[in-house]
Amino acid sequence: MQVALGGTFDPVHDGHRALFDRAFELGDVTVGLTSDDLATETRKVPRRVRPFADRRADVDAELASLAADHGRTYEIRRLEEPTGIATEAGFDAIVVSPETRAGAERINEIREAHGLAPLRIDVVDHVPAEDGERISSTRIVRGEIDRHGNLTPERTPETD
Repeated sequence: MQVALGGTFDPVHDGHRALFDRAFELGDVTVGLTSDDLATETRKVPRRVRPFADRRADVDAELASLAADHGRTYEIRRLEEPTGIATEAGFDAIVVSPETRAGAERINEIREAHGLAPLRIDVVDHVPAEDGERISSTRIVRGEIDRHGNLTPERTPETD
């Protein structure tokens, strides 16, 4: 099975790792990594995003170990538009988080309009941080948590 997923992945965290792990459980993986322009356009909360080359190196490091663990292959491609690579032929499934499910459904509409079979949509739940809220790159960048969801020393549940 050929599996697609996409995102900005800055910084990579345990929630992303859950997406990657599920994708490798299903098959060989192609990750669409947002271009620098698209990364800034798709931010819900405006913030600095590291350059594509740096993000690609981090994603590559995460994928290499998971691919080896699952006996799978992977590829990283640049995304220039939100619907990305998944509208192309050759994919069977897409792995998404709950908030990106609607995007996957839009991708299936585009695929069907072009005579392609819809993708199996596999939704991976958020990974909770130590405080029970979801792990997110924005929270990490703000210094609230680390990439594993641990509260930073400056912030504890008692001080919230």
